[in-house]
Amino acid sequence: MQAYGVFSRISLASTRTASLRISSLSRQFSSTSRIMAPISKETDYLVIGGGSGGLASARMAAGKFGTKAMIIEGGRLGGTCVNVGYVTSPLSETLDNTICVPKKVTFNAAMLAEMMHDAKAYGFSLEETKPFDFTGFKHKRDAYIKRLNGIYERNLNNDKVEYVRGWAKLISKNEVEVTMEDGTKENVRAKKILVAVGGNPTAFPSDIPGSDLGINSDGFFDIENLPKKVVLVGAGYIAVEFAGMFNALGTETHLFIRHQTFLRTFDPMIQEGVTNEYERLGVHLHKDSKQSKVEKDPATGKLAITYTDSNGEGKLEGVDHLIWAIGRTPATQDLGLDKAGVKTDEKGHIVADDYQNTNVENVYALGDVCGKAELTPVAIAAGRRLAERLFGPEQFRTAHLDYSNVPSVVFSHPEVGSIGLTEPQAEEKYGKENLTIYKTSFTAMYYAMMEPENKGPTKYKLICAGPEEKVVGLHIMGQGSGEMLQGFGVAMKMGATKKDFDSCVAIHPTSAEELVTLK
Repeated sequence: MQAYGVFSRISLASTRTASLRISSLSRQFSSTSRIMAPISKETDYLVIGGGSGGLASARMAAGKFGTKAMIIEGGRLGGTCVNVGYVTSPLSETLDNTICVPKKVTFNAAMLAEMMHDAKAYGFSLEETKPFDFTGFKHKRDAYIKRLNGIYERNLNNDKVEYVRGWAKLISKNEVEVTMEDGTKENVRAKKILVAVGGNPTAFPSDIPGSDLGINSDGFFDIENLPKKVVLVGAGYIAVEFAGMFNALGTETHLFIRHQTFLRTFDPMIQEGVTNEYERLGVHLHKDSKQSKVEKDPATGKLAITYTDSNGEGKLEGVDHLIWAIGRTPATQDLGLDKAGVKTDEKGHIVADDYQNTNVENVYALGDVCGKAELTPVAIAAGRRLAERLFGPEQFRTAHLDYSNVPSVVFSHPEVGSIGLTEPQAEEKYGKENLTIYKTSFTAMYYAMMEPENKGPTKYKLICAGPEEKVVGLHIMGQGSGEMLQGFGVAMKMGATKKDFDSCVAIHPTSAEELVTLK
C-alpha cells in the first residue's frame, strides 16, 4: 500500500538526517504566515495528526455534524501520502481522494519516458533536443505539493476545524500537552481524542557500518539531479516502485532483495511475474542479498556498497544514492500513550478494533499508526465512519469501516492490482479442493506493433471458492491495472461470483475484457 502516515512527530528511531529534512521541509512548505491566536483550552474532538485520516475525521465531525473539533499537526498538512507519498485520482478542491501524490507524479514522468521509447514502433520519429530536466521537474512537483498543503488548510477553515501548528503529547485520557512552534506549551482538554499520527521510514540498519550514508524513502523526493547509478534496498512496493521509475528514466538501477522475488505479500503470480519483468527491463536484481558495509569516497562523494548475493560477494562503486526502503515504523514514540494507558503491540502500533476503539474509553486510533491496511483511502474511510459513529445521528451508531476486500495497487512496471485473498491464503481458508482458479497470460494490444523483445506481459488470475464460485481473490498485472481494479473491486465488495463476471458483456478491444471471458 502500500503505508501512509503523517508528520505529527518524528520517532526516536528516525535518523538525524530525516529529522532535519522534515523540519526544513515543514518550513519550506508551510502556508502563509499566520498570526497565532491563543488556542482553545477545551474541545469536543481533538485529533492528533494532520494526515489523510485525521483530516477526514475532523472535517466530517465539524463540517457535517457541527462538533467543536481541533486538529494538531507540527509538520505539513496531508501526511506522508500527499507530501512524500508512495496512486492518485484527479485533484479536486476537497482533496478527499488525493493519495500518494509526488510518487504518482514521478511515475507519470517515467511512464512518458517509456511511451516515447515505444512510439518508434508506431512510426513516430522522436528526437530529444536535451536530456530530461529532472531538476526542473522536481521543483515543479514541489510547488504542486505546496499548493495542496494550502488547500488542506483552507478546507479546515471552511469546516471550522481549529488548526493548531504544534506537537501533541497525551498526559491523560482526556488531556494533551501541545508544544507550539515557538516552544511554548499549552494544555488542551477534550471529550474525545483521536490518534492518527501515522508512521515514519524504518531507521537505517544499525548492524551495517556506514548505513547512515544512505537516505530513506522520504529522501527520494529531495534528490535534485537524476542519478546515474542508484541502489535501493527493500522488496516492498516502495522499493519496487522507485526502482521501476529510476530504470525507466535511464538510471542504472540496482535493487537488493532478501529472497528470490519481491512484493512477497502479493499472490505468487504477481511476485514471479513482476520480478521477471524487472530483470527483462534491465533492473539489476541482487537476490538473496545482504549488505555488509557502505563507504563514501571523500573526493567524489560517491558511495561503495559491499554485499553478498546469490552470485557471491561483490562491491558496487560509483553509487550516487543508496535508498533504504525497508519498512515503516509507527510514530508513537514520545506520544504519551503510557500516560493515558493506551496499549500498543510489540511493534509499537496502537491496538484498535474495527470501530477504531483503543482499550481506553474515548481514545481512538486509525491509519498507519494501527498497522492495519496501511493505505490512504482506508484511513480516510475509517476517519469518516468514526466521526459518523461518534457525532452523527442514531442511524450511524454502528458505523465502522469494513476492512475486508480492500483493493490495492502497486505502480510498478507493469502495474499491479490486487483485491481479496492470494491463492495460498484462499487454500488455507477454503481448502484447495474447494477452489477454482482461472488464469490468463497474454500480450496487450498496445504492444502489437513492437518487436517481441519489447513486449511486456499481462497476467490475470481469479480465485473462486465453493460451488457458487464466489470470487475471493483477483490479481492483475499489466498496463492500466490501477484504473481497471476499481470497478472490479466494487463487484467483489458486492459478493460477485464467476457467473456474474461471465454475464457482463466484454468491452472490446481492451485488456479488461479478459476478466469477463475467462474459461
